[in-house]
Amino acid sequence: MGRLVLENVTKFFSGPRRQQIGAVRELNLTAGDGQLLVIVGPSGCGKTTTLRLIAGLETPDAGGIFLDGKPLAGVEPKDRDVAMVFQDHALFPHLTVFENMALGLKLRKFPRAEIAGRVKAAAEMLGLTALLERRPAGLSGGECQRAALGRALVRHPRVFLLDEPLSNLDAPLRLQLRGEIARLRRRLNATMIFVTHDQAEALALADAVAVMKDGAVQQLASPREIYLRPASRFVAGFIGSPPMNFFEGALAEEDGVLVFHERAGSGPSFSIPLDAKGSGAMREHAGRTVTLGLRPEHIQPAPPGSVNGAVRAALERMEPAGAESLFYFSNGNHAFVARGPWADIPKTTDALPLRFDMEQARFFDPATGAAMACHE
Repeated sequence: MGRLVLENVTKFFSGPRRQQIGAVRELNLTAGDGQLLVIVGPSGCGKTTTLRLIAGLETPDAGGIFLDGKPLAGVEPKDRDVAMVFQDHALFPHLTVFENMALGLKLRKFPRAEIAGRVKAAAEMLGLTALLERRPAGLSGGECQRAALGRALVRHPRVFLLDEPLSNLDAPLRLQLRGEIARLRRRLNATMIFVTHDQAEALALADAVAVMKDGAVQQLASPREIYLRPASRFVAGFIGSPPMNFFEGALAEEDGVLVFHERAGSGPSFSIPLDAKGSGAMREHAGRTVTLGLRPEHIQPAPPGSVNGAVRAALERMEPAGAESLFYFSNGNHAFVARGPWADIPKTTDALPLRFDMEQARFFDPATGAAMACHE
C-alpha cells in the first residue's frame, strides 16, 4: 500500500523582512496506491516544498498529510516509510556505490546479510552491479542518479519522492533514465511522486499530472486530459511544446451559429464559425469577449480554393523539428505557431490561408483565465 493524501496543506516561510511568504497554500493532492504522480510547474511554485513536507523535512503550518489513512504529523522523517531522491544525487564522495546504497540500512541496524541482498537486488535492477566498488567520482551523471535511486530502492519504501532527478543530465541521458524510472515503477508497482519543471517529461511519465502555480494545484488529471482539456489558460500555456496559441476576440451569434470575431489591432481581423457542438456548448456566452485557444497541430494549411473560414497569415519563419516542422505566423494582431509535416508550403511573404480546427478549440475567460465549456 502507498496511498498518499494531502489535505489543505499550507506552508509559510519568513522573507528577508520577516514577512510571511506562502510557499504552499491549502494544497489538496492525492497519489493513489501504485500511481506515478508528476507535479509540474514553474520555478518557485511550491513543488519541492511539497516533497519536503511529505518527507518530513518541513512541517506544515496547517493541514494534514496521510499515508494509507494514517496521519504523518509528528512522525520523524526516518520513520515515514518514504524515500527521497534529490536533484543532485547527494552521494557521499568517499563511499563506494555499495556503501552509499547500504548506508541507510546500516544506520537502521539491518543485518549484514539482508543489506547485501537488498543492495545486490537493487543493483541488478538498475544495471549497477559492475559499478558497486566505484566511488562517485568515477561515475557518469546518469550512473550517479541510478545509484541515488538504488539508495532509495533498498529501503523498500511505500512512497518514492523524486525531486527533479533528471534536470542535471544531458538530453540522451534524461531519456534513458526516464525510461528506467518508468520500468522500475511498473516492476515494483510503487507509488512515486515525481517533481519536474519539464512538462514534456511530465506528459511522458505520469499516470496523473498536477500542475502547480503560486503554491496551489491548478489542475490534477491524466496527461491526456491536461493536454486536451486544460482547466485554465495558465495550464494551457504551460503544458505543450510549443504551448497553446491564444487569440483575443468575442463571440456573436449569426444565423444560429456562433462566430468568433478576432479583436482588431494593427492588422486585418478574422472571423471564424464554431462547429455545431461548440456553438451549442458556448451559446450562453454569445456577446462576450473570450480567449480562443488552439494547439499548434490544430492549425493547418487550408485546402486549395478555401475562402470561408480560412485565416490568412504571413509565415515569418520555419523551424525544422525532425518529422515535423514548426511554422511561426503573424496576421498583424496575433503571432502564433503551427506544427506539421508541410513539405510543400510556399516560400512567400504573402499571407497564406490556414484552417483552424474548431472542433479542437478551447475558450477561456479573459478576466479569470478559467476554461469555458466547449467540447467535453
